[in-house]
Amino acid sequence: MEITPNIVVVGASAGGVEALSALLGALPSDLPAAVFVVLHIPSHTDSGLHLVLDRVSALRVVSASNGQTIEPGTVYVAPTDRHLMVSTDTVRVTRGPKECRVRPAIDVLFRSAAAHHGARVIGVILTGTLDDGTAGLWAIKDHQGVGLVQDPMEAAFSSMAESAIAHVSVDLVAPIHKLAQEIVRRTHGGHVVTPRDPTAGERHRIENEIAHNGNGLRSGVMNLGAVSKYTCPDCHGVLVQIEEGSIVRFRCHTGHAFSLQTLIAEVNDAIDTGLWDTLRAVEERVMLLHQMADLARSSGAVSDADRLHALADETEQRLQPLRDLVMDPRFFGHDAKE
Repeated sequence: MEITPNIVVVGASAGGVEALSALLGALPSDLPAAVFVVLHIPSHTDSGLHLVLDRVSALRVVSASNGQTIEPGTVYVAPTDRHLMVSTDTVRVTRGPKECRVRPAIDVLFRSAAAHHGARVIGVILTGTLDDGTAGLWAIKDHQGVGLVQDPMEAAFSSMAESAIAHVSVDLVAPIHKLAQEIVRRTHGGHVVTPRDPTAGERHRIENEIAHNGNGLRSGVMNLGAVSKYTCPDCHGVLVQIEEGSIVRFRCHTGHAFSLQTLIAEVNDAIDTGLWDTLRAVEERVMLLHQMADLARSSGAVSDADRLHALADETEQRLQPLRDLVMDPRFFGHDAKE
């Protein structure tokens, strides 16, 4: 059976404004599909992305709001600190648990589109760091949709594209102008679909429900995989390990979700915070010892003062290896390619 796509979902992170502007600027006003956009943006910043994209796109561009009817020729942009989801005929905007350290998350949008629209979905991964979007693109392909990825050589930041290419059987890797041409061709043509694994649909249904209602336990998160040896860095809950092909990711019982790359990034942040907290505490000990020594000396207890000053100096010397560690970028993998 041949299916003509009419849902286009696009995800970008670092360098994404320029990439999204180029992609939407290349799409015609009569595109017979609705377009949904997620860009990673700080949660404390009001987003004017829809206004920026509206200036360069021939399509109608709006900030997504909950309950909007899905209309072709319209671009729906995820608002700040909200996941953007697609249901059968309406838009969903929710403050569900963060995935891959972010809200809005690309995986949430892609997975919801795959579950509700199947082979009618085109997923597009653009520039960005780490690997948000890989699991979502896998879901789209698993539901017989189309996967397009920006050429990593063109992307301002190549990690998201490279991750998608490494783990998902994508349909096209190309510069943005060719991705736009492929979207137009696909939405005016079609592609043949094949039978799919019904168990994957249940897994994606559970994860969509978690993103929508924020209740992992009630939604069935513990049925997504085996309990892992790791804890959630956000809430310290148990993490379930989810495996899809070569993709390994994690979700806790409250709903937070992580890829391998974002989980180690969170662990690195926790280590960094812990090291600085320890550094601060030991430095306070040094200062207190010196203060105690000064008070002892002022009261005539010279031997006690000398002992306390010596102890403070010894503590300072023992602190140096910790200071060296916290200042070493190689320990956190910052010199490695993300």
